[in-house]
Amino acid sequence: MDIQTIVKQVLEALEKEHASSAASVISVKDTVRSIIFEKEKTVNVENPVDPEQIAKAQLITPARIGIGRTGTRMKTREYLDFRIDHAAAQDAVFKGVSEEFIRKMNLPVLHSKAQSMDEYLMNLDCGRALDEVSRKWAEENLPKNKQVQIIVSDGLSSTGIEANITDLLPALIQGLKVKNISIGDPVFINRSRVWIHDEVAAIVNCDVVISLIGERPGLATSKSISAYLIYRPNKDTVEADRTVISNIHDGGIPPVEAGAYLADLIEDVLNNKVSGVKLAQLK
Repeated sequence: MDIQTIVKQVLEALEKEHASSAASVISVKDTVRSIIFEKEKTVNVENPVDPEQIAKAQLITPARIGIGRTGTRMKTREYLDFRIDHAAAQDAVFKGVSEEFIRKMNLPVLHSKAQSMDEYLMNLDCGRALDEVSRKWAEENLPKNKQVQIIVSDGLSSTGIEANITDLLPALIQGLKVKNISIGDPVFINRSRVWIHDEVAAIVNCDVVISLIGERPGLATSKSISAYLIYRPNKDTVEADRTVISNIHDGGIPPVEAGAYLADLIEDVLNNKVSGVKLAQLK
């Protein structure tokens, strides 16, 4: 069930409950409705012993705490909120990054060997390698022998990519240019996984390859992305050789701040010629 269907059901339920404070109808045209569902953390536990402590706990976590219950189930508003977050998480995985966004960012589009999202989810290896057309294009067109190659990947959250890359990518590129670090042409790789950057690094012969990839969405947020980077990957590379910065989104590490930090981190990797656990051990 997609998020549009969920939202329609939410609106109908809200109208029945007369919950005007939870949502406001913006327009009605040809049976298509737009709504804004206002998220508001309130202590809904009946007769709490210490409501102030519950309210304080709500401020420091996105978890659903202090929401109360009706019998053995959640209250209507909290249940609707849960369904919207669940639908948003599903959309983040399945809807894909829009062509409009790709044009706006002016990114060449490559493809992994995954022919569909179902194949991508069920067969990990197909997302770890470029298809033949993309590999040939990369060999013929991508600049070679640069210090850094940037990859943007939808991964498991197209929503996260569209929400963060507009701010993150320019901040990262600007930070690298200020440090006089050479950069290849950033590319977008559809339905790819982290390991695909090893193949790209081999094609362009870069020192550091970094993947900005959509994270697996949860009920707290569907808009988070991670940055995975590695120094000179090869056939003997293991996961411990990769450095990862996760939880990049407005409610975690802001994308502009993440871009600046990643530029500093890449400079550190280049200076030490290691990444992952080996880099951490130097600090």
